[in-house]
Amino acid sequence: MNPSRIFILRPVATSLLMVGILLAGAVAYKQFAGVGAAEVDYPTIQVITFYPGASPDVMAASVTAPLERQFGQVPGLQQNDLDQLRRQLHHHSAI
Repeated sequence: MNPSRIFILRPVATSLLMVGILLAGAVAYKQFAGVGAAEVDYPTIQVITFYPGASPDVMAASVTAPLERQFGQVPGLQQNDLDQLRRQLHHHSAI
């Protein structure tokens, strides 16, 4: 006997079984969600500088470049973090 034959012959029972499995999964997800996720607090460095009237080029030369050189020596700091720092400094200096 084909195992799928039972489900083909009884579509209502198949639908009820599917709804039951879906509800059991939803209840299990509600109880399980977040249990396995650990709270991780990544270390961050925040630098705030005020350079009134400075152009983005001046900020890049006098603020961003020295910070990139210093932060580039920090072990574990990735290049994309430095790129994000550059974008933020450029954005704030253009305001």
